Amino acid sequence: MDCYRRRHVAVVVTAIQLERLRRRRASRRRFWVHPVIAQRQERGQFWALYQNLRAHEDHFFAYMRMSISSFDELLGLLESRLMHQDTFMRDSIPPVERLVITLRYLGTGQSLASLHFSFLIGKSTASVIIRETCVAIWNALHAAVMGQPQKEQWQEIANVFMQTCQFPNCARAIDGKHIRIKKPVRTGSQFYNYKKYFSFVLFAMCDANYSFRYIDVGSYGSRSDSAVFAHSEFGKLLHDKALDLPENTALPGTTSPAMPFVFVADEAFALGENLMRPYSSRGLSLARRVFNYRLTRARRVVECAFGILANKWRFLHTPIHLKLETAISAVKAACVLHNFVRARDGFNFEDSLTHSLHSHRPSVVRGHRQGAAVREQFTAYFMSPHGALPWQLDSI
Repeated sequence: MDCYRRRHVAVVVTAIQLERLRRRRASRRRFWVHPVIAQRQERGQFWALYQNLRAHEDHFFAYMRMSISSFDELLGLLESRLMHQDTFMRDSIPPVERLVITLRYLGTGQSLASLHFSFLIGKSTASVIIRETCVAIWNALHAAVMGQPQKEQWQEIANVFMQTCQFPNCARAIDGKHIRIKKPVRTGSQFYNYKKYFSFVLFAMCDANYSFRYIDVGSYGSRSDSAVFAHSEFGKLLHDKALDLPENTALPGTTSPAMPFVFVADEAFALGENLMRPYSSRGLSLARRVFNYRLTRARRVVECAFGILANKWRFLHTPIHLKLETAISAVKAACVLHNFVRARDGFNFEDSLTHSLHSHRPSVVRGHRQGAAVREQFTAYFMSPHGALPWQLDSI
């Protein structure tokens, strides 16, 4: 019996060793450069199209999602960060081609296999290029396009909100959105949200010009907006009153009381002295219905900004099939590119009408008395002769 067992174990071990040897041989590279991609500089999409596109501004914009001047400026900021050294075996992929590949992915959401056959590069190479370029875009742009404003800039933001949305003392509109992804390995249900798919959260603050002023990307999809905001760097600064907000000031047309500058949000956030959310929809008085309408007029800018973002950078229309860290970097890059292109090329407002990013489920969160008192002051102001809009009663 012992002899039989030893013989059986020896057979099993030999089979395992043979299988490992087979897999090792199968995994060996058959080619240093695969024949399919060997002619990248003759037949690759970048080399075949780039110069021709630069001769036609409209086609260049449709392909790159930005104008030629914006692309050249962006390339100038990234060129040194994307430069790789040539070797004796092969030439490195130049920065301009790396940027084009990344913009094409962000603008279309093509799979790595599609990029492989279009640009004649390896799939793993495409993944590395997207990761490195997105990180470089974020590092090069975020300080310039998402810098922390000073008191004068806070006031300018509030003035634009008053002009366009008729909501005084409004500093920003805030919201959180799900970014759909494939399930990250060994994460259990942390990224599984209430809509029954895997996602992480893009939390954003926008000004009245549809530009992102602050983002927090990567929180678990199972977390609520209010929790994401509370644990974000900006939420902590607001809680500690460490933001350089202007001093409390009376609302237009009045002399008192002095009102704080506020952020407008939906019902998923907790009411606070500097954070306004709508009243509950049950048993609303006329004045409270008007307040909800006026707050929605200001809060909608962040929804429009998400719409513009998703319709320009269309990789957000489908689940992101990248590693979690790369997916987060891609979303951060898209947000700063949104601001960068928005400031230089403008945008088509029709792009903001629909988008594929999903809002969080409203949750029950409690505010505090000081926040409720501030909201009541705004409610009274919106019904006063100084704060009422001629059409507000017809719109509720």
